[in-house]
Amino acid sequence: MTKINDAVDAVVVGLGWTGAIMSIELARAGLKVRALERGPDRTPEDFAYPKPADEYAYEKRMKVFAPPAQAAVTVRHDTTKTALPTRQWGSFCPGTGVGGSGLHWTGVLLRATPTDLKLKTYADQTYAPGALQDDMQLQDFPVTWDELEPHYDFFDKVCGLSGKTGNLRGEIQPGGDPFEGPRSNPFPLPPLKDTLNCSMFKETATKLGYHTFPNSSANVSTAYTNPYGLQLAPCNYCGFCSRYPCLNYSKASPNTTILDAVKRMDNFSYRVNSEVIRVELHDDKKTAKGVTYIDENGEEVFQPADIVLLCSFQFANVHLMLLSGIGKPYDPNTGEGVVGRNYAFLSNGSATLFFKDKNFNPFATAGATGEMCNDVSPRPGFEDGVKFGFIGGAKIHSSQASGTPSGTALPKGTPAWGAGWKKGMKDWYGHSMKIGITTTCMSYRGNYLDLDPTYTDNHGRPLLRMTFDWKQNELKLQQYLRDAVLKIANEMGADSISDSFLKPDAHYDLRPYVSTHNVGGAVMGDDPKTSALNKYLQSWDVHNVFVPGGNAFPHNFQANPTATIGALTYHSAAQIVKEYIRTRHRWSRHEGSDRHDEIHDSRGPCTGRNRIGRARAGCRQGTDRKG
Repeated sequence: MTKINDAVDAVVVGLGWTGAIMSIELARAGLKVRALERGPDRTPEDFAYPKPADEYAYEKRMKVFAPPAQAAVTVRHDTTKTALPTRQWGSFCPGTGVGGSGLHWTGVLLRATPTDLKLKTYADQTYAPGALQDDMQLQDFPVTWDELEPHYDFFDKVCGLSGKTGNLRGEIQPGGDPFEGPRSNPFPLPPLKDTLNCSMFKETATKLGYHTFPNSSANVSTAYTNPYGLQLAPCNYCGFCSRYPCLNYSKASPNTTILDAVKRMDNFSYRVNSEVIRVELHDDKKTAKGVTYIDENGEEVFQPADIVLLCSFQFANVHLMLLSGIGKPYDPNTGEGVVGRNYAFLSNGSATLFFKDKNFNPFATAGATGEMCNDVSPRPGFEDGVKFGFIGGAKIHSSQASGTPSGTALPKGTPAWGAGWKKGMKDWYGHSMKIGITTTCMSYRGNYLDLDPTYTDNHGRPLLRMTFDWKQNELKLQQYLRDAVLKIANEMGADSISDSFLKPDAHYDLRPYVSTHNVGGAVMGDDPKTSALNKYLQSWDVHNVFVPGGNAFPHNFQANPTATIGALTYHSAAQIVKEYIRTRHRWSRHEGSDRHDEIHDSRGPCTGRNRIGRARAGCRQGTDRKG
């Protein structure tokens, strides 16, 4: 028998970055908010100093990642293949527990550019008809730079972003990224200190005409107090960032920058080990009435709510929409439908340079140290894309992200284990550096997500199926970038160089790690025929469901997605507070039927009157957690 919780104004599914942002912003507006997290509780005290940064637990046993049995997807290259389930994480690693993927991220916080947000417009103005692949599905983000920039700015301040401003209100600043969009304010904090590889890369790349600047880092460079009153300590360059919670309170995460503040509020509560299995809809399928989840005792629970916010990882959000009948599933054969459309990933590559006479001291570093350049990016004035037949680009960077022995690069021919590996470590540990890329990835008609017809999860639900492979546009881009990276590398005088880039005939390989920057599948747009969400991340089909996350991206750009995910979430939260909770879709309950009186307001989400009042304090039952 399904248990029924007390009703809330808003239920938040997932307590990572987007869930934390929605929780605090809606709670501050007076709503009674309850968050449901499928994983365990995680507080900063669970992993802070003097607890060690356990390489085996976090790097090998993947302590803060979702078990594949809980979050598996099936994968195939095209519709002629049979998709098989992921048994262990490879090219991407979703998180779980309070903090989500925002707990194990590296801390690189980069904005999209104005061109990234309006890529279709740029392509139409720059490329001749027929110059790009005909199965490419370019779409603009339905927000402008000016609309999103204030929310980028606030998220920078929440995270204590450390970096160097390149464009301040239209004025180009020395030492920053000259190709970034205009910022309304400088970075909150100065950049992290350079390591040896950074200064070497900067000197050589500048000599070759590139415009280098420091990584934008959410590993804070100095002590900082954010707008929610939470404090971060200066980074101590321990090197344990990517895949690790920060033991020094130095890396911005939902746990360190938001959750300790919202957990103090009487109108917020959260429940852990609570896996949402579907969104429950009223008979008309246009209004959600709450969610059903499996609690930590294995019992089914219904959580009534006036607003449902799907704030899980990108895959999980799309999966829940498909399972719950929210939006029409995408069909690649007809091009119709929207949920599952425009899935995109990204590719990376690097050159490793070995120097016998240099010691890079890799244990003195932070995940987001580094120098990078943004010269190879879609923008007015960049002509090589048209010349070489691709659209897109990459950040070219040198970062010293970790000093762990298991992650140390060794020259080609070194044994992978045993005495030969030990000798290689003795000879070469600390004597190498990398120059890498993080690329764009366009969306295509045949790259999409849907429900698998064969494999199910432990609740009997179909797994999410990914159909994805590299396309010629991305492979051409890889070859162009390989030449650019090796030109810089060859200029640096290394004793030897090895490189790893996609070959022209490469297929997507699930096994080696690339990045957890999966996007698309429930994208935002201006047209309900080609997007699942409007510009405020509100479902076109079920008006009181909002879906923030990487799922909303129509394509992947060359900047890490977290800054844009955060900004879009704040943009959505602001509109919910300003318009939706005041005058939204009107409905009343009648036995056996629902009556609806929709009013659509061109200023924002579907609007009308509602019954959401000010928050009702208390009413917390069961396993609610409070700070």
